[in-house]
Amino acid sequence: MLWAIFAHSISIDFNNAKQYRVVIMKVQTIQYNDPNAPQKFVASLRETGFAVVSNHPISTNLIHDSFKEWETFFKSEEKYKYTFDPKKQAGYFPFRTENAKDSSKKDLKEFFHFYPWSELPSQANVNTPKLYKELLSMGSTLLRWIDSNTPAEVRKNFSLPLYEMIEKSTDTLLRPIHYPPLTGAEEAGAVRAAAHEDINLITLLPAATEPGLQVKDTAGRWHDVSCDPGTIVVNSGDMLTEASRGYYPSTTHQVVNPSAEKLKNSRYSMPLFLHPFKTVQLSEKYTAGSYLEERLRAIGLLPKEKN
Repeated sequence: MLWAIFAHSISIDFNNAKQYRVVIMKVQTIQYNDPNAPQKFVASLRETGFAVVSNHPISTNLIHDSFKEWETFFKSEEKYKYTFDPKKQAGYFPFRTENAKDSSKKDLKEFFHFYPWSELPSQANVNTPKLYKELLSMGSTLLRWIDSNTPAEVRKNFSLPLYEMIEKSTDTLLRPIHYPPLTGAEEAGAVRAAAHEDINLITLLPAATEPGLQVKDTAGRWHDVSCDPGTIVVNSGDMLTEASRGYYPSTTHQVVNPSAEKLKNSRYSMPLFLHPFKTVQLSEKYTAGSYLEERLRAIGLLPKEKN
């Protein structure tokens, strides 16, 4: 069972003799078929921005076989035939294409963007479409859990129920990622995935093939998230924070470089990012489309706007 410990920092005012206790929070591991799973899931998301789901309905064999498809793809030279279209944001993104928001260093990864309308490479067209559909279905259920367990005064800010926001969406994205072996002599400060928050509503992340994922607590400390086979890590993204007016946090996370003995190991992960359709109103300031465009420019996947 996975428990990631979070703690608020201690604040002490010696002049006024005031002291605030440390509040401990935990990312809960939730059994999907637990009758109280919806309440537990939403409580963990609310407190930490993360939850871990076990005994979920997605076959571990399907996840494993999908990873094998993408391992074959990333090892092949044919991947360059699928180099991404900047306008559509679909296809293969070569090594060191993306940077985290506000980071000057490119991440040490290559990845592929698959949408239900886009093309899959021949090496990955057997199991991946099925995995996409099953993760999307599970994500819809989790959004219903959030809707049902969000206080009415917060829920009134949603322009639509959350699960309806994704029903017509063409932006929900499966992103198979390959973090290649490292030499140990990479550019100083470059990491597999620099500290960032996700853009979307929620992310579903089947357990990666190697450890490395860390989440940041409110005191600025980093905590490892295990990659136990059969679990799916779920986190809330910036769009959910925007739509809920900050009620659900979008927690900072990163993928750190491996220890010296594991530098030669590749790492594969396969998050599904659940996005609303573009015209969904997230807040007075943003639609889902305008929010996404702004963030894609910030992380280097769209060119900066000219002044």
